[in-house]
Amino acid sequence: MTSLPTVPFTLTRAGVVMTPEPGNDLEAEGVLNPASGRGADGELYLLPRLVSAGNVSRVGLAKVKIDDGVPVGVEREGVVLAPDEGWERGKNNAGTEDPRTTWVPSLERHLMTYVAYGPMGPRLAMAHSKDLRNWERLGPCFFEYESGLSMDLNLFPNKDAVFFPEPVNDPDGVPSYAMLHRPMWDLGWIREGEGEHLPAGVTDNRPGIWISYVPVEDVKRDIRNLVHMGKHKLVALSIFDFEELKIGGGPAPIRVDEGWLIIHHGVAGALEKSAFDHQQKVNYSAAAMILDPLDPSKVIARSDKPLLAPETEDEKSGIVPNVVFPTAIEEIEGQLFVFYGMADSKIGVARLDRI
Repeated sequence: MTSLPTVPFTLTRAGVVMTPEPGNDLEAEGVLNPASGRGADGELYLLPRLVSAGNVSRVGLAKVKIDDGVPVGVEREGVVLAPDEGWERGKNNAGTEDPRTTWVPSLERHLMTYVAYGPMGPRLAMAHSKDLRNWERLGPCFFEYESGLSMDLNLFPNKDAVFFPEPVNDPDGVPSYAMLHRPMWDLGWIREGEGEHLPAGVTDNRPGIWISYVPVEDVKRDIRNLVHMGKHKLVALSIFDFEELKIGGGPAPIRVDEGWLIIHHGVAGALEKSAFDHQQKVNYSAAAMILDPLDPSKVIARSDKPLLAPETEDEKSGIVPNVVFPTAIEEIEGQLFVFYGMADSKIGVARLDRI
């Protein structure tokens, strides 16, 4: 267990904002896990993961409809990113999955991280945009080698990545753009019998939240340097029963009085087959941490129980049952809202309040 203070925030359901459109082949297997942002027109948009038959994922664009300050639905505006590159498509799989977006004022653009599900399985990739509609790929993420870890992070599948909205100091005090991410240590999915390989100093094999950095000056010289992340540090691993299998990042961190608030997910239950198969015996819940404002690799407060757990029929029944998966956070008329995937099938929204 932990002696850290608890997080002084709550999540309260506000409704379902997006469900698969009947007859739309691109959404035949669900709409879920959206990114979000304000467009050049000032309107609020979701960038949902659209899953077609055969589990092929694309990133869509949908304007959020708001009634009395609460998101109540969407207007679809098409697809903005599809698995068109070779490294996003395998022989029997393809996908641009689970986008996360962060508006970064110092770069005057949205940064997107997404999972490219290609020939070697899930790999992190990046893109950027000024208007949410036109995205330019930066390519796959490359983790710089560090001998202290005794391994190359590029070998491992990785998910749940998201950028901070403003520069922070890296471990050496260098102003940097920082990214949270979640490497997974089991290489048996690509080489049968290879098993797990843990970094030096890590004894818990459960996937957790890491942070990596790229210096601001490098990005100023060339935005393509964003994909070259270094100085990797472990942020957090599972502690509580509701996250006994693994944890992972969610929406972009937001600055609060205490530090950086992150809404993450925790997974309990039992994994069957590969971690990349649709699971039927897991339970995904939303929780929160606050990271140190001066050193975001340090956790200074943490939820000891879920802020939101699967309880409604929409959260309990779907492609993967019992899933609350937070991926976006936005302010609407002074109120913060968290958008989340519901059972890998629909998109819900919850109000975030300070206690």
